[in-house]
Amino acid sequence: MIVYPAIDVRGGQCVRLRQGDYAHETVYGTDPVAVAVSFADAGAEWIHVVDLDAARSGEPTNRAVIGAIADAVRGQARVQTGGGVRTMADVEALARAGVGRVVMGTAAVAHPELVDEASIFVAVAVGLDHRGGELAVHGWTEGSGRQLVDVLDDYPQADSFVVTEIGRDGMLTGPDLEGLEQVMAATAIPVIASGGIATLDDLRALAYLGVAGAITGKALYEGRFTVTEALAAVAAGGGR
Repeated sequence: MIVYPAIDVRGGQCVRLRQGDYAHETVYGTDPVAVAVSFADAGAEWIHVVDLDAARSGEPTNRAVIGAIADAVRGQARVQTGGGVRTMADVEALARAGVGRVVMGTAAVAHPELVDEASIFVAVAVGLDHRGGELAVHGWTEGSGRQLVDVLDDYPQADSFVVTEIGRDGMLTGPDLEGLEQVMAATAIPVIASGGIATLDDLRALAYLGVAGAITGKALYEGRFTVTEALAAVAAGGGR
């Protein structure tokens, strides 16, 4: 299982939201590039970057920051990025910036064919962000009226699914193991878990479950464990 340390960027700063609520923001640093380099230096193979401004407005206001992160960690780690990736122009710009995988959420839900088209340029993960099974869109600010389990077959070209239970995001209450297991049983596409990870035991549980990756942010920023410790726990714990 790959551990994806997360960097959420808003206004050029490294922040975290509580349950995706823009009114509940904590700033953890003013230099996302330095944070990314520290993750790469600790051994992270991938870094997960979210442009929160773009996720909300569709405007890629932090794209230069994302490009700088990709440049800074090149040769050490690859960058997976999401937030406002809604058009082929967005996909192509991020690919040119050196991103290794894009995450498409809102656009993928509305137009599944975009995933097929985008995958010609760069690996595409489909972001399946949900509240109680209902997919959320536009930076988690709106419900889509569609259920997560009903869309899994819509994306045959997806490189992976990033599955986030929004109610757990930033809450440190543990991952949604039952829900993730249901998703994995319904698709052969690799699943990356996001939301709720609080302890090394949570990471071990996800590794045992057999997910392809786990995204962790708040637990790292609050010092519950380090990237080095996370990688060691996953390596020791193994998987199915």
